[in-house]
Amino acid sequence: MKIIDEMLNLDLLTREQHLQISAWIAHSSSPDEILQMPAPLWQAVERASQTMGINEDLLRPPSLDAGDAVLG
Repeated sequence: MKIIDEMLNLDLLTREQHLQISAWIAHSSSPDEILQMPAPLWQAVERASQTMGINEDLLRPPSLDAGDAVLG
């Protein structure tokens, strides 16, 4: 839900879209039910995700080093 909220704050979703998407997610009891969200809402999420670069972030290989971080 945090990502949906961020999409609203960045004006990538309208308040109405945000309310509808949030309600759909809240009332879904499984990922399969979320996937049944109406096409216009999915399209709004996809456009916002593309603008935010979410797909690129998910496809980027993980960093295997901790840089200068001190662990322990």
